[in-house]
Amino acid sequence: MSQNTSETCLGKVYLVGAGPGDPGLMTLKGKTLLEHADVVVYDALVSPPILDMIGEKAIKIDAGKRRGRHSKLQAETTQILIEKARQYPVVVRLKGGDPFVFGRGGEEMEDLVNAGIPVEVVPGITSGIAAPAYAGIPVTHRGYSSSVTFVTGHEAVGKYRPDINWTAIAQGSETIVIYMGVHNLNNIVTELQKGGLTSDTPIALIRWGTRPEQEQLIGTLETMMQQVETANFEAPAIAIIGKVVELQEILNLQQRINP
Repeated sequence: MSQNTSETCLGKVYLVGAGPGDPGLMTLKGKTLLEHADVVVYDALVSPPILDMIGEKAIKIDAGKRRGRHSKLQAETTQILIEKARQYPVVVRLKGGDPFVFGRGGEEMEDLVNAGIPVEVVPGITSGIAAPAYAGIPVTHRGYSSSVTFVTGHEAVGKYRPDINWTAIAQGSETIVIYMGVHNLNNIVTELQKGGLTSDTPIALIRWGTRPEQEQLIGTLETMMQQVETANFEAPAIAIIGKVVELQEILNLQQRINP
């Protein structure tokens, strides 16, 4: 690991997607960068096996954000990336899933570009596709769904619009995948039903998707809130709504994750 102290010869920041957790789903490019990085700034949802890929000499900085427990503010994280890129050749910003799918990667890249820092994005597999797949739920299927909508269930304060148009989503997509929606699920279910979805619409909640500890609940819009309460089901989890959930009983033949 070599320190770069020249202000005219900047290092580079790589926004790397760590995927949903299974280390076998980490891209080869991402793994190589972790092995050769001088600095790795990582999020809370990055799984331990992927953190183990980081080279021994790398500086590791935990910038994880979890509901109610923000270890670092977003502005502080961006400033760390800028400072480290002015000191070291290879800085990796390691983010769970994909950096550009509800991962604030676009915001961080914008700030880095404005600061004159070279940036490259290394996509990762997003949990909204991988978690359902590991549970035997394809988000599209010619006999069930030809459209899928990815939406966040946790909106940022001061965002570009006040709220999500759940009615439009209910009426416009056959499969709905909701990130970070467990804490607001009751309101989301209510709004989707107001938008036209029937109470018997299938829904699945998948927690820690693709990891050995993956767990899931399968039900309907009418039954799911009671199931969540009974099972004490908590975040982080992905919600999948639509007829494709019915395929879970047929396609979920693999009982073990990471055989």
